[in-house]
Amino acid sequence: MRAAPSEARPAGRAARRPPVAAKRSLVPGAAAALLVALLLVVIVKLPWAGDLGMHAATIERLRHSPLHPGNPLVAADTPSPYYSPWMLLLGCLARGSGWSVFVVLRLAALAGLALLVAGVWRYVRTLSAHRAAPALAALSLVLLWGTVLINWSGFLALNSLALTVSYPSVLALGLAFHLWAWLTRALRAPTGWEVWLGLGALWAVILLCHQFTGVVATLGALAAVIAARPPRALWPRLAAGAAAGLLVLWLWPYYDFFALFSVGGDLEEVHRALYESFLGRYWLALLGVAALAVRWRRDRRDPLVVFFLLGGLVCAAGFVSGHYAWGRALPAALIPAQIAAALAVFQGGRRAARIRWAWVLAAAFAVGAWTQAGMLGYVVGPAALPEALAPRYTRPWTGYHWITPYVRYGDVVMARDFASRLIPAYGPYTVAPGYPEFFLTDESRREEAVQRYYTRATPRGVRRDILRTYDVRWVVDGAEPVQTQGLRPVAHGPDGEVLYAVTPAS
Repeated sequence: MRAAPSEARPAGRAARRPPVAAKRSLVPGAAAALLVALLLVVIVKLPWAGDLGMHAATIERLRHSPLHPGNPLVAADTPSPYYSPWMLLLGCLARGSGWSVFVVLRLAALAGLALLVAGVWRYVRTLSAHRAAPALAALSLVLLWGTVLINWSGFLALNSLALTVSYPSVLALGLAFHLWAWLTRALRAPTGWEVWLGLGALWAVILLCHQFTGVVATLGALAAVIAARPPRALWPRLAAGAAAGLLVLWLWPYYDFFALFSVGGDLEEVHRALYESFLGRYWLALLGVAALAVRWRRDRRDPLVVFFLLGGLVCAAGFVSGHYAWGRALPAALIPAQIAAALAVFQGGRRAARIRWAWVLAAAFAVGAWTQAGMLGYVVGPAALPEALAPRYTRPWTGYHWITPYVRYGDVVMARDFASRLIPAYGPYTVAPGYPEFFLTDESRREEAVQRYYTRATPRGVRRDILRTYDVRWVVDGAEPVQTQGLRPVAHGPDGEVLYAVTPAS
């Protein structure tokens, strides 16, 4: 049988040029290893931004009560979609070891990064046998974005990955790559029923760990099935795997997964940003779209092409319908395009054309690396960054560790929106959640109470009633608080904030 153009090499040529070929194949691996090393340093420093406080609070609740953790942010007995199998495991680790949640989050980041690297390697190996393909694909996944930064969980841009590496979304993405690799191999060779049941269970775990990444994983799995054109004899096993996954979702005791389909309307406006500056954020991935067009001409059911079309369809439907949260499926379009851009160096066309493509890809990598070079600030510190990179650096949040000598686990703190995102990470609750809580029925009433408390025109008696209603023991406010009587200053934070103790007289 004749070898594919990407893999075929005459014996004479291979004999004459092995050192050069070997060196070329080592370059992507060395570059990918460097990026992994940088991310390992970032994990040690663990910059705080975005949802880190939410995940820390979730681990804190599961550490104290693995079976009945209650709401992770406010003092209420409600379920929460943040209680996933992964977070339960981390909560039990924190409980058994006595380590702080931030130590556990660093270990979670190491596990997530390892799973992601291994998953990318396994999946790309199902698409190409070239030894450099996985490393080059990894570089594409983190660098082929755009010249406008995007930092969002579930998005593999290098700067975004540096800020979210400890999030469940990274672990879920790693598991998704393993799911696609495992499924692709199962579709190619006879496998037992236990394999398909395991695939279904893995699919369910991904959905439980990070619902948006679960959608991406589902689209990728569906693309693999469509591309493989499985015979009818295999359909019962596919159905059994899907049924096993649905059963796991239904049996999960910490929240009702299927109830999420009827909640979360407030997420649409938050996710509108995913469609803004669209070309600036993603234009480097257009190289992958061009590579996908070539693959489509060779095979109308190429798995990467089908994957891209499914992801693009969902994202386009979200934009047209105003369901902007569907934009979280963007990785389902970006991942296949980015991988296709890398594989075009090895597959199809004349050797000279592939070399030209490699140089174009290298130039795109350079643009992407320069755009995201601000992440070096998490490695060397912002003061050591060259002046040209300073504007590209996203400064992490300060944190509220300064309140921990006074505020105990389970105490309720009155705090504004931003502080509400951080304070629960240390064990206290806030009056209103800093993040959307889908199963908290009085969320809007709590947010209104916080707004009324911090409004200077609100009568003192109303403020006192709010503090009593929510059993507030502490207030975080400025040096001149909206309420002076009944509050005793206890500690001063680095940004001019003050921690006040609520006295019994209030």
